Amino acid sequence: MIKMISSSVNETLKLGRTLAKNLNKGDIICLFGNLGSGKTVLAKGIALGLGINKDKIISPTFVLVRQQNGKNNIPFYHFDFYRLNSACDINILGYEEYFYGEGITVIEWPDRLEYLLPKEFLKINLKVEGDKERSIAISAVGSRYKSLAEKINENFRS
Repeated sequence: MIKMISSSVNETLKLGRTLAKNLNKGDIICLFGNLGSGKTVLAKGIALGLGINKDKIISPTFVLVRQQNGKNNIPFYHFDFYRLNSACDINILGYEEYFYGEGITVIEWPDRLEYLLPKEFLKINLKVEGDKERSIAISAVGSRYKSLAEKINENFRS
């Protein structure tokens, strides 16, 4: 597990850009944390790292998903399940095509997915530690993401 403290929005954006350098088509990143913990800021940083204007990344709270195209036309799917009443509600989206397709998927409030939560993903826990500080813990869920977590850890240590 990688643990760190972000002392500013800019540091969280930088973390997202660094994460993006290690992502491949089909990767799923699940962002766990309370309101205001920095999930959307981190999603913006990932988008920046994929060559997407961060201003295009807004919390998709009322539409559940927004899609942007990054470098090499790799789709970036940004989900926000804060207002999801039931995991059944996303069946109409055809979520499998997003989660298990050719894009990079970032999910805010993934705990709301219940039984539809992917079996493997990069897990990022964000927690408010002060006015501007956030603790961030990155771990792998499933064997596919162990090597990704190791690469990310190497990037942060160097």
